[in-house]
Amino acid sequence: MGTLTGRTALVTGGSRGIGRAVALRLAAEGALVAVHYGGNEAAAKESVARIEEAGGQAFAVQARFGEPGALDELFGGLTAGLAGRGLDILVNNAGIASTNPISQVTPEEFERLLAVNVSTPFFVIQRALPLLNDGGRIINMGSAASRFAVTMQIGYTITKAALEAMAPTLANELGRRGITVNTIAPGAIRTDMTAGYSHIPEVVAGIEAITALGRLGEPEDVADVVGFLAGPQGRFVTGQTVDVSGGTWLGPIA
Repeated sequence: MGTLTGRTALVTGGSRGIGRAVALRLAAEGALVAVHYGGNEAAAKESVARIEEAGGQAFAVQARFGEPGALDELFGGLTAGLAGRGLDILVNNAGIASTNPISQVTPEEFERLLAVNVSTPFFVIQRALPLLNDGGRIINMGSAASRFAVTMQIGYTITKAALEAMAPTLANELGRRGITVNTIAPGAIRTDMTAGYSHIPEVVAGIEAITALGRLGEPEDVADVVGFLAGPQGRFVTGQTVDVSGGTWLGPIA
């Protein structure tokens, strides 16, 4: 039996990339996983199929974050899939990127970044609280970019810094229920979101040169940390940001 047998989990953006790896990891430990997706139904079905083929349990839930009624759709599908069970693990992974400097970020782009990356996880947590069992886990997906300068990601960085700021206050509020709240801050991870630069050798070499471990991350590198925080070993860690960047931009590398 896995460490999460009998537990339930919701992974937003669980159809691809880091989210898929997280969903697979939690399911492998025995959790029933709700795999949220926005528009790519085929990818969500593939995530669910991979979990089931490995002997796990999962179901897909569709909701287009940033659009009216998205949370109603999400929680309608979630409660139906849970069939009366509470929620033990919430992973706020869904997000969108931006690759513009401040001079090119439009009000529309910035508002959408805030809506999807900040407002949505905030209100997902709010809506999830009545479902969340005592001893539960809330894990938000931030970014290592919030601790150093990335000119072409300023809008994205601001939203991830705001998301990171939620954890200490929520951890303090929910701690007496045994609920932990933490943020994971990945660095450059090979996913379809980073495909624009992670397949360019010169860019990859530049990132590797400023990373202590000398490589880009894989989705499983992040998923393993989620597994730790979601499991019994993470029971006394709360209000923290865990950097999962391989030591990106720690200082000069001798």
